[in-house]
This record gives sequence, structure tokens and C-alpha cells, in this order.
Amino acid sequence: MHALKVTRQGDFPEWYQTIVREADMAESSPTRGCMIIKPWGMGIWERFQQEMDRRIRETGHENYYFPLLIPLSFFAKEAEHVEGFAKEMAVVTHHRLKAMDGTLKPDPEAELTEPLIIRPTSETIIGDAFSRWIKSYRDLPLKLNQWANVMRWEMRTRLFLRTAEFLWQEGHTAHVDESDAMEETMLALEIYRSVVEDVMGIPVIVGEKPENERFPGADRTYSIEAMMQDGKALQAGTSHYLGTHFAEAQNIRYQDKDGNLTLAHTTSWGTSTRLIGGLIMVHGDDDGLRTPPAMAPKQIVIVPMLRNKPEDAELKDYCSALAAELNKQSALGAPVRASVDTKDAKPSDKRWDWVRRGAPIICEIGPRDAANGQVTFINRNALREGEKIKSTSLPRADFISQAGAILETIQKDLFAEARKRLHDNIVDGLTTWDDLARYYGTADDEREFKGWARVHWSKPTGAALDEVGDRLKTLKLTIRNAPLDQPKSFGPCIFTGKPGVEEILIARAY
Repeated sequence: MHALKVTRQGDFPEWYQTIVREADMAESSPTRGCMIIKPWGMGIWERFQQEMDRRIRETGHENYYFPLLIPLSFFAKEAEHVEGFAKEMAVVTHHRLKAMDGTLKPDPEAELTEPLIIRPTSETIIGDAFSRWIKSYRDLPLKLNQWANVMRWEMRTRLFLRTAEFLWQEGHTAHVDESDAMEETMLALEIYRSVVEDVMGIPVIVGEKPENERFPGADRTYSIEAMMQDGKALQAGTSHYLGTHFAEAQNIRYQDKDGNLTLAHTTSWGTSTRLIGGLIMVHGDDDGLRTPPAMAPKQIVIVPMLRNKPEDAELKDYCSALAAELNKQSALGAPVRASVDTKDAKPSDKRWDWVRRGAPIICEIGPRDAANGQVTFINRNALREGEKIKSTSLPRADFISQAGAILETIQKDLFAEARKRLHDNIVDGLTTWDDLARYYGTADDEREFKGWARVHWSKPTGAALDEVGDRLKTLKLTIRNAPLDQPKSFGPCIFTGKPGVEEILIARAY
């Protein structure tokens, strides 16, 4: 028996939803398509936020905050950008309600002169600020970051992975030329890779998106792509070189060293709470989530085996003292996060609660442990030996001294397991469209595990690229990216038969 009633192999989508629910991470809200993030889910996001924010600040960016509501005219300045987001925009048209016919309705007399868009992304309003703040080459580079919420009106939602409102980080920068802006674009991409791999324990493939997958209005888009346990890809972060398109639309010009007015080159880049969905689908098992220690709000949870007896007081004191000592230790470059679960519930219920949440180490301390100076614990990453729950007992001093190393081993092992899965499931022997179609089967086979395909292509553009995209859609496939690590020679294009110029990754995706 496992802690979840559904398995990954039995029904992966339902397994995912079950973990979100049973690990008490989030729930759907009364607002259509939106979610309420609960403490364990929010704690994971805050750990991500802290690690990401530190790296962003260390590379010379400063945090700003811009309005949630953006005038419609700002989007109208950039046609390609507005076309890319038009179907997802939520629009505010009135500033007041009025009781009419017994119900509250927008007051016809309170219609806004100009509709306001709830931000789907902030390039336009930040570009407007750049146009005022940037006057000279001495003002560049200008590098800012924003932690905010955005709204994109999704029709089919899934908690964390795709919701109408979500939390994210968005970086925006302006530079003197393409070279400097491209350096920034790749810097942001490396920040994302390092946080997602080193902190979240999720291995990724770094590469450039094809023309038809670029951010609306961008010259180039780069992504990090992660493989979920069902073989599908998740875009885990993107970084965009925007060229001078937004600068021209927003009049972002600076006086160069020769006194000429010159368009700035801009970038933008972002990650969001969908990474928590990726964390679940990469590290979860049939007992719930396995939270990497670097991401766990609580790394060590101590569950006293209370029995409503006089000795409970001594047991509580033993557990509190143990947590205090553990919190003086360090792991993964930070103090250990240990706490005692004092909820009024059965110890076995509390144990399974933390198993489902994926607390890395769960200590179950009984009166005998306290009397003998022992610590009995479960390593969540090595929970079972067959069907039997595996626990370990150590002298208290030994457990305290070894706790940091155990946490670091869990972090390392989770990443190694996911990295092996990623590299073992990228096929590279498909040379024709028929090979690709046979490998993935029909679109109806979507729930059968299939990894990614790494194939050669001739990098078509325009209508020829659209044709490729349409063919891939018949199998519910997309091009994920062209990995930055490319071979020196290429075979024929899998789509056209023409000489290949690069390799790309193809997969089904979230």
C-alpha cells in the first residue's frame, strides 16, 4: 500500500492532482481558473524566490514594482506583441458598480475612457518607463527585476501548471548594443539553469527556441526544458533578446558617445509558479512529493509519539531540544530548517502527512528514544525497502552531526535520478518523418510514456516552418529548443530531406 490512492503509471494526470491535494499545496479558488496557494506550496515558492532573487541581485539587477493595470494603448504600440497575447488578456472597462434590477452591474456611467489590461507581462509599461529614465549611454545598462502576479486567461487550467493568475519573476534590461544585450540574455538563462538544477534538483536542456516559438516581438528566445516522469517536456524558464522592436515602439533612445540618438537593445526573461508543478512531476513518487532539501520549507520534521501520559512533557522537551540543536547545523550552504509537529493528531497520521508533503527527513521520537538518547528517522528519498517502511536509529549526537550530510545526499540523489531519466529517454536515431511518427504513435497514444527525440533539421522559416508545426500538431508534438551543445556535422532534415543545419528536441509538452 502507498500513501496515494492513484499511481503514476495508473493515471499520471490524476496522480499529479492528487499530490497537489494530499500534500496540501494548493486548491482551486472561487475565481475561475485561479488557485489558493497553501503554506507548503507557498513555502516552496518562497524558497525558490529567495534563491533566485539572490542570484539576480548578485548580477547587478535591482527590484522594482510596476502597476498591475496597463493602458490598452501601450499594447497597441507593438503589434506583434499584442497579437501574441490578445486572446489571453483580461480587460477592465469600468471603475464602479451599481445596483440595477436587484443585482450589481458595471455602472454605464463609469466606463473608463481607455480600457486597462491586467498585465499578462510588463514589457510595454516598463518600456514606457525606460523611455523616460534612459537619456545617455551613461544610463546603460539598466537592469531591473520584478516579482509580481500576472493574468493570462487560460481556458483549460491545472493547479500550478496553467492557471489564469500566477506568480512570477520578470527581468527587463536595456543595453547599448546587441552584443551587450545578448550577454545579458545568456546570463539570465544561466541563472535559471543554476537555480533549477542546483536548488530544485531538476535537470534541464538549454537551447534556443525556433522562430515560431519565440516570445511575441522577440528576435531570439532561449529556454530551459525539463523532462517530467511521463516523458513530457515542461518549459522551465525563458530568456528573450528583444532587439530594438520594443525600443522603437516605446521610443527608448539614448545619446551615444558621438552625440547621436540611438535605439537601445532590450531583453526580458521570466520564471513562474509552474516550476512547482515541474517539481512535483520530476520528484514525486506513489507516496506523494519528494521535496529536494534545498526547496523544503521544513527539512527535518520531528514527530513526538505522544500518548497522553505524564512522560509526554519530557518527550516534548527532548524533541524541542533536538530541533534547536539541528537548527544550529548547516546543509547546502544554509542553516538546517528543523521543527517539531505539535498538532493534536495521531503520530501515524502526522507521519503520513509529512510523507505526502515530502519533508526530506521525518523523525519519529518515542519515550524509549528519549530515554536512550536516540533518534529514529525516515529518509523520505529512501522511504521503502520493498513494501516495508524503512527507518534508521542513531545516537542523538550522531544524528545531529550527520543531518546536514544526509540532506545534501538526498539533494544530490534526487538530481542524479532525474538526470539519468532525462538522458536515458532522449532518442537520437530517428532520421525521417515516418520514424518520428512510428516512435510517438498517434495523438491518441498521448498517455503512453514517450521520451524526447533529438533530430536534425534544416531550420525552415515562414510558411515552410508553419507546415512543420502543423505536421507536428497531428501527433501533439512541438519543437522544444535547439540545444546549445551542437555536433559539428548534421544529417538530412527529418522534415524536408534537405541538409541539416542543427539538431532540435521534439516532445509532447505541458
